[in-house]
Amino acid sequence: MITQVINVNEILEQALLFDFYGELLTDHQKEIYGQFIQEDLSLGEIAREKGISRQGVHDLVKRCSQTLNAYETKLHLVERFMSIRNKVRQIDELLEEYSGGDESEVIGRIRRISGEIIEEL
Repeated sequence: MITQVINVNEILEQALLFDFYGELLTDHQKEIYGQFIQEDLSLGEIAREKGISRQGVHDLVKRCSQTLNAYETKLHLVERFMSIRNKVRQIDELLEEYSGGDESEVIGRIRRISGEIIEEL
């Protein structure tokens, strides 16, 4: 069960990296990696469809994964996106919790979070 959770997290992470950096791959890489990550096709299915070996598909998927991770290591776009998304959620939660109490405290906390978002941009 734990292995499945780790695998799902890795797939979600790779899908997010593909969304952000996929256009930097070649058309051939995008097509095969997209089938593997987004369409959830197996290596064998992709190999049959493309008329290449399963090992060839495996190697291409592995290289694409390494390439996308290298882009993220250098650019940190996904990391920033996730951080900003988390901060916007915090703002939403503050507004949801606000019940007409101390307005200045809520405004101050929202300003602090929005300042953090601006710093990240």
